[in-house]
Amino acid sequence: MSLFDTLFDLSCQDPHRPALCDSQQSLSYGELWPQIRGLAWRLEDAGVRRLALQLDNGLPWALIDLACALANIVVIPVPHFFSAQQQAWLLQSSGADALVGPARDGWQADHPLTLLGAELTLWRCQPAQVPALPEGTAKITYTSGSTGQPKGVCLSWPHLMRVCHSLAERVAPAGVERHLTLLPLATLLENLSGLYVPLLTGACSRIPSPVELGFSGSSKLDPMILAEALTRWPSHSLVLVPELLRLLVGLRANQPDLAGEVRFIAVGGGKVAPALILRARALGLPVYEGYGLSECGSVVALNGPDQMKVGSVGRPLAHCRVSIALDGEVMVEGATMLGYLGEESTAGEPADLQIATGDLGHLDAEGYLHITGRKKNVQITAFGRNFSPEWIEAEAQICPAIARIVIFGDGQPANVALIQALPGTHTQLAQQIEQLNQQLPDYARIHHWLPVALDQHPGLLTANGRPRRNEIYHHFSRQIDQCLTQGLTGETS
Repeated sequence: MSLFDTLFDLSCQDPHRPALCDSQQSLSYGELWPQIRGLAWRLEDAGVRRLALQLDNGLPWALIDLACALANIVVIPVPHFFSAQQQAWLLQSSGADALVGPARDGWQADHPLTLLGAELTLWRCQPAQVPALPEGTAKITYTSGSTGQPKGVCLSWPHLMRVCHSLAERVAPAGVERHLTLLPLATLLENLSGLYVPLLTGACSRIPSPVELGFSGSSKLDPMILAEALTRWPSHSLVLVPELLRLLVGLRANQPDLAGEVRFIAVGGGKVAPALILRARALGLPVYEGYGLSECGSVVALNGPDQMKVGSVGRPLAHCRVSIALDGEVMVEGATMLGYLGEESTAGEPADLQIATGDLGHLDAEGYLHITGRKKNVQITAFGRNFSPEWIEAEAQICPAIARIVIFGDGQPANVALIQALPGTHTQLAQQIEQLNQQLPDYARIHHWLPVALDQHPGLLTANGRPRRNEIYHHFSRQIDQCLTQGLTGETS
């Protein structure tokens, strides 16, 4: 059954069941279906073909996204964490002819969209170029990547629904009835897990604004406001990135009743240290690690209540197949994109194709997938030992003082870590790194480290805050060389 079949059935059979809510208002399933259908008609009447959606989390974002899907209008989420230049590139390269969001040069106000008593402006423009899309494209999601210009991933609605049905099946034993969106809905992971899956299962998605969750800018978060939000909107499920999991673990340690009703916490978007997951579970947080990528429609594998192995990212979901190439690269079949925007589209249906993920990993005897790092980032020490820096960087998540860490050891007799510490914790770094080293083999230990402020140097982080390894190395190469030959402040044995 498709998502819209479910919404229509619930609007008839259980119209008073809560479907969506924010801090201002809520929509039942009986109210949601007419809202989506009416908005879809208005967008069709306006002649919209490709709509860029640049709003903060809230009911309007959800309604517009769903209405575009119903009306077969290509929707293009605009991440708030993209730079102004990246957002401009997204609008230009996508061929968007409509925009819901802030005013922009060259865009003219057209039809007002009145949603739930609020009036939004539908901005229109005649795009300079309209790149061809693979047939069946419903959503173009842009990846932040490691370069300045994000790439548009073209995805079909049937593909997204296959992912959602598989996710619903894996999460079903948790009995989720209320989900709280903490990540931006413009992120494909939360778009599916925090909007489509709850509605597909008849649950309620709670969608507060970023400010109400404590977010400011693209990466700043007030932990106390987040704790208040978790208390204000008690929910059964959350989707987190590793940094948010670290924060939640710290909050839970001081407030044992915080998020007391949560039944399922999915964590992804980066490698997670098994020790961090064990610490979370010891505090009563039901954390389940998963893995995916935009090119595969988000989630590929996920641990669940009835099939869980710490240290793995879970078994592959039902809609896809995972294999390991001879060089250790993870390959995915049955869940691939239609193609990148502006490039020659892939022939055939996603279910028939295979994608090379660029990630290294292995499948164990029980079918659980383990991710060890990025193929392009494998480092070989001067003593011939191979290691993925992501492994060490993930293990460092257990160090409360470390905000960001990037490891370099390729071709070197020792490993150097560039570390950005959390404010006020610099004096704790040496002891925490020593404790971390005791858990690592000698070739993977942090032999020297340098304190740096990566976020103060333009171009060293992606739009969503991930380190750009090559750029960081070139920027700090002199200091890294000095550290290896002379030793600098922050050296550790």
